[in-house]
Amino acid sequence: MATHQEDPIGLRGTQLPATARNAAAPLPMGRSSSEDFSLLLCFDGETAEQTQTQHLQIQMVVVYDWKTGNVVKRFKGHDREITKLVCIPRSSQFFSASRDRMVFMWDLHGSSQPRQRLAGHDMVVTGLAMSPDSSQLCTGSRDNTLLLWDVGTGQCMEKACVSRNLVTHLCWVPKEPYVLQTSEDKTIRLWDTRGLQVAHMFPPKQHIQTYCEVSVDGHKCVSCSSGFGGEGCEATLWDLRQTRTRICEYKGHFQTVASCVFLPKTLALMPMIATSSHDSKVKIWNQDTGACLFTLSLDGSGPLTSLAVGDATSLLCASFNRGIHLLRVDHSRGLELQEVAAF
Repeated sequence: MATHQEDPIGLRGTQLPATARNAAAPLPMGRSSSEDFSLLLCFDGETAEQTQTQHLQIQMVVVYDWKTGNVVKRFKGHDREITKLVCIPRSSQFFSASRDRMVFMWDLHGSSQPRQRLAGHDMVVTGLAMSPDSSQLCTGSRDNTLLLWDVGTGQCMEKACVSRNLVTHLCWVPKEPYVLQTSEDKTIRLWDTRGLQVAHMFPPKQHIQTYCEVSVDGHKCVSCSSGFGGEGCEATLWDLRQTRTRICEYKGHFQTVASCVFLPKTLALMPMIATSSHDSKVKIWNQDTGACLFTLSLDGSGPLTSLAVGDATSLLCASFNRGIHLLRVDHSRGLELQEVAAF
């Protein structure tokens, strides 16, 4: 769910982890206005206190102005919990995926009803990836399939099925026809959308791969591992170029790592990666050495589910119990990460 210096509010499109109960992603507006928005899932208007004691379905997308915490608009249409969101580059439109097996297109400036309804999966949809030119959408599911859609017509153009390939996340490689995919079978696959075939499989990990993110130059990617008690619980940096080898591992979380972002140059003095985990911690890592540079504990937040870059100094982090956390990167006394707001 990363955004970068060249794309400060998410023009590449941003996704939410399937495990998110409350999650945020920047929504690209494609305009010069000073308004910056973020997408997040809401517990259908319930308060945080209520959601801690009730099992509520997340069927609504809520658009917030993340700088003020004010609600901009609500969208409701899914019959079951929402699992992922992805934004259309340079547009006010976005897609949502759900356990109801459907994918909906929405427009921030349009009706609160879906503009498109895409049906094709047999189980919960757990991955969404938008092509850089906005013409194609790739979707993945626990039904072991990937589907490639024409955004303009809403028609499915390609379908691929791999046994035991329970999709956990999808990410489109910038400027390339490739989609990166993580799976419950502990593998990371690189798909060529020209025919929707597997172009490469990285060496399998020891634990379920929960999430993946690609660097803005398309040269590297990071995958996240499930785990408990420090077993697994790592993020792994891979080379997406010809060698396609493992570069580095980031170990230090004690529960499942749910999300990761490449920090833009405006936030980092060196190449850095940030991760969020079910252990309620956000960690910042030296991308090249794997050294942990800072750890922020969000006590009482419960599992952390997603990360997104907000602007030149801000990160957004979603949690089970306390909603969205606005974090500020501070270099005045060395590298620090501070929570400045929550909503």
